[in-house]
Amino acid sequence: MTTVQCPTALAATHLKRLTTGDVSDPHALLGPHPGADGVTVRVLRPLADQVWLTTPSGEPLTELAHQGEGVFAGLLPGAAAPDYRVRVHYAADVHTYDDPYRYLPTLGDLDLHLIREGRHEQLWQVLGARVCAHESGWGTAAGTAFAVWAPNARAVRLVGDFNHWDGRAHPMRSLGACGVWELFVPGVEEGCRYKYEILTPDGRWIQKADPLAASAEAAPGTASVVFASRHTWSDGAWMARRAERTADRSAMSVYEVHLGSWRPGLGYRELATELPAYIKALGFTHVEFMPVAEHPFGGSWGYQVTSYYAPAAGLGSPDDFRALVDALHRAGIGVIVDWVPAHFPKDDWALARFDGTALYEHPDPRRGEHPDWGTLVFDYGRNEVRNFLVANAVYWCEEFHIDGLRVDAVASMLYLDYSRPDGTWLPNVYGGREHLEAVEFLQEMNATVPRRCPGAVTIAEESTAWDGVTRRTDSGGLGFTLKWNMGWMHDSLSYMAEDPVHRQYHHHSMTFPMVYAFAENYTLPISHDEVVHGKGSLLTKMPGDRWQQLANLRAYLSFMWAFPGKQLLFMGQEFAQDTEWSHDRGPDWSMLRHGAHSAVRDLVRDLNRHYLDDPALWILDTRPEGFDWIDADAAADNVYSFVRRGEGGESLVCVFHFQPTVRHDFRLALPEAGDWTEVLNTDAARYGGSGVTNPGHIHAAPEPLQGLPAAASVVLPPLGGVWFRKQ
Repeated sequence: MTTVQCPTALAATHLKRLTTGDVSDPHALLGPHPGADGVTVRVLRPLADQVWLTTPSGEPLTELAHQGEGVFAGLLPGAAAPDYRVRVHYAADVHTYDDPYRYLPTLGDLDLHLIREGRHEQLWQVLGARVCAHESGWGTAAGTAFAVWAPNARAVRLVGDFNHWDGRAHPMRSLGACGVWELFVPGVEEGCRYKYEILTPDGRWIQKADPLAASAEAAPGTASVVFASRHTWSDGAWMARRAERTADRSAMSVYEVHLGSWRPGLGYRELATELPAYIKALGFTHVEFMPVAEHPFGGSWGYQVTSYYAPAAGLGSPDDFRALVDALHRAGIGVIVDWVPAHFPKDDWALARFDGTALYEHPDPRRGEHPDWGTLVFDYGRNEVRNFLVANAVYWCEEFHIDGLRVDAVASMLYLDYSRPDGTWLPNVYGGREHLEAVEFLQEMNATVPRRCPGAVTIAEESTAWDGVTRRTDSGGLGFTLKWNMGWMHDSLSYMAEDPVHRQYHHHSMTFPMVYAFAENYTLPISHDEVVHGKGSLLTKMPGDRWQQLANLRAYLSFMWAFPGKQLLFMGQEFAQDTEWSHDRGPDWSMLRHGAHSAVRDLVRDLNRHYLDDPALWILDTRPEGFDWIDADAAADNVYSFVRRGEGGESLVCVFHFQPTVRHDFRLALPEAGDWTEVLNTDAARYGGSGVTNPGHIHAAPEPLQGLPAAASVVLPPLGGVWFRKQ
């Protein structure tokens, strides 16, 4: 052991800053500091009885003298600090650790510049908690680098399992005007829980979860968790195919799932063994998960996010979620995730007033609060906030191989007066209602995601007539790949809810969506929103007795699969569940014991099979030449008929009869003379129907009808949809 001289004590003002925690540059006071007399080493260990410096092997170097309020100091000989450790003696325990305050920052100047400019597209690689090996003058140290953006904080401390949730021992350093605070802590390993303890401008200490945490504690816990992925991906073939895929010219049939209730009690790993097989058997090309980012309240279904970079912990770890995505890809199924950049909850431990000020939210409540949902609205005009969200979109696609993001509540982002009465909203700089900063954010996100993640799609839940939602950003559009067709959903369901006697007076509810069908690239959604909050299930929206309800539903599904646009169906509707969805109970799988309901599932399977096999149903989805009405005006008959066309001249004729009667010898105009075959009939006995079909072939004579060159006599089943293909 070396006998050393005690260094000069810290000035009272510096000592007070350390002991109160009101310090932005702890590395200037703590750790090793070479000087003319040697290297002064200071450590902050409140409640310690003795503090020693030792070699890495444990040999004593010197005891540090207590200078007051938990600050210990000593002087080592030489011009440079040796490789040392700190040994702390408490009443009954001894702890040895590596000193965090002898390490340089883990963020470089370029990182800090990009953060300040709002252009760091891989933000999660520099902020948050990153398990890493940090290089130093004494070799490589294993630990965790913590970094957080809190520009208005007076001080930030790290609290967690590793310091008994006492932040006095781990003040973080400010990295300057960018607003980032950083600390590398050697020895902190994966699994440690932590938070940031922030001194607000008005002098309050508050504890906050990490906005960029890769993992979060399961509710009701609210801590962030240090995590390092060890997953090895096995979906290379899928990712290569995805990069070559053009969504608007590809088949896309989506099964929407709430992961927590599809099979209550299953976690990500268990779902990985059951969900891919189920979806594959039904023939869906994609699954869409309701939001999987961490959210404390299950009743929000994930739409009130508190940790945007952490998959919900209640179902497993982030690598468990990766395993689920990997399994779906190996089964040939794409994964879409609902993403919620429109608002976030007011939980005091999360993003709200993060550093004691309105940081992530807009400071003016006329823009920063959402009156419908009691939540806060992001400040899209702030570089760092926009960066946080754009990088988050990239994060899910790069880190979890997500194939698409369905962006929730886009309309609430686009309009400054959304759900706000006159006098309660703040116009834009031109006096208008358009939220210009939100538009710029969406354009940036939609340009960045496909550039970094080839083949990944973005889908807008947008319920207004905003022009150019799926137009390219370089042409002034928002740049989404697809848009939910809320108009089609509303109009078609309102028509189906009518008694067949009255449907003739609402006939054009089913034809009007074709007026704007090619204005955007559409998805036809029957989502969770349509089967909750007293709306009933899809089945119970249909009129009549149970037989008629089932027949109406089967016909409606065949109409949906034949209409231009991609399809989305929420879980449980594939077997005609007759109760509303409950996030506690999930689908009522017992209904599959009833033949009529399992038959509906068989129909959905066959709809997907025909859909995938026939490019006429999807290759020209977004082009007028892919669709022609045969008869859009047969209101008195409750009949609709149209042709779907492919690029090679192939055609599929689709006829729908929404009356509960049989129509014999119905003259159907056809695009070609010759023999045609019925390839799908929702009234077939195997689907639970009455068995009114067109067996064998129907012969179309060269007799012009309704502008087409041929016609044939067919039978239309009661409340049925029929598809015909030329032999």
